[in-house]
Amino acid sequence: MAALMALAPIVFGLLAASALFSAAETAMTGASRARMHQLERDGDRAAHRVNRLLGDREMMIGAVLLGNNIFNILATELASSVFAKVIPGAWGVAAATAVMTVLILVFAEILPKTLAILRSDDIARLLAFPTYLVVRLFGPIIFGVQYVIRGTLKLFGVHLGMEMDVLAAHEEIRGAVEYHHAEGLVESHDRWMLGGVLDLAEMDVGEVMVHRNAIATIDADQTPAQIVDDILQSGHSRVPLYRDEPENIVGVLHNKDLLAAIAEAGGRIEAVDMAAIIREPWFIPETTSLKDQLAAFLKRRIHFALVVDEYGALQGLVTLEDILEEIVGEIEDEHDVAMAGLRPADDGSVLVDGSLTIRDLNRAMNWDLPDDEAVTVAGLLIHEARRIPESGQSFHFHHHRISVLERKANRITRLQIWPRDERQDD
Repeated sequence: MAALMALAPIVFGLLAASALFSAAETAMTGASRARMHQLERDGDRAAHRVNRLLGDREMMIGAVLLGNNIFNILATELASSVFAKVIPGAWGVAAATAVMTVLILVFAEILPKTLAILRSDDIARLLAFPTYLVVRLFGPIIFGVQYVIRGTLKLFGVHLGMEMDVLAAHEEIRGAVEYHHAEGLVESHDRWMLGGVLDLAEMDVGEVMVHRNAIATIDADQTPAQIVDDILQSGHSRVPLYRDEPENIVGVLHNKDLLAAIAEAGGRIEAVDMAAIIREPWFIPETTSLKDQLAAFLKRRIHFALVVDEYGALQGLVTLEDILEEIVGEIEDEHDVAMAGLRPADDGSVLVDGSLTIRDLNRAMNWDLPDDEAVTVAGLLIHEARRIPESGQSFHFHHHRISVLERKANRITRLQIWPRDERQDD
């Protein structure tokens, strides 16, 4: 009994050390990376250590687990040796196992990890320095363990690089946004905005451009008065000018340049030299990502570009506003029609133009129709039906009922869509 009393403080001390390792592991993995980075920028040295540890998360977790197991095993061995003297035979080992299992499970695992979950950021900063020392101490051992693990997995066809990043940053952010939206902590509009920022690198200008059939162009060979009249009718501040055929764009006319030229000519429109104020068109490939094009717009300070395919044929145009609308939603001014191409019906359905983009429909109705295979609503219907539907046909896709109201030649121009119904099968 004296031996048991003598070793009790040592065993509890080892369990306390194990508890610190358990708390450090949970707190480090659960700490907010955003808050740690902000604290580091504010000069918090503990947050700086946390960020360094999280920079090599696998090494940190390995070192902490190694230390945790060392203290747990050592505490168990000491307790077993003492119990074996007090209670001879197998009963002593059984008693030691039962007691240490309860102590380790409650006081070295569940209790510290529960506390670490509740106060992840604070405990991570508190234990950052001792954890950093442990990582430095056990680093070479953990590196060897990682090498053995990767070599073993390689035998089974699993190849892991030493620099492997388990979580993609964008997907981690997207998952956090979706989770908080489901919990009601992020509003739908904010969810779409944050998702739009993340999608910029994955979307091409071809997905948001105004198609060439919908571009308002002006014949450059007309008189200045006719050009001014066409610009007023278009309702746009920048209009492409063509010569001979609409796809042969020779320049872009800006309203401000035109007004300045008219003022300089004393209000005489026919005296304006249109060739002198027409700006050179900017052509970009349709495969340009929205992220790259946004950077190009900001760098060149030009908000208007014409989109061409690999053969140089005009496909459409894209503006800075088109890209910003992918983030903040439809930007409307006094000349715009609110959500053109979408009108609610009395029965709860919506009437939409076939050219309406799926992203705009999802934002307006808070739906989640897929936009991976098609850009427009008509394109989605054709993709799912595997044919061009006839007017009057109805389909059930993605828990929505879609009816074709109007078809012109090979284009679906008008549809009716009923809200999501979980009872409908795809």
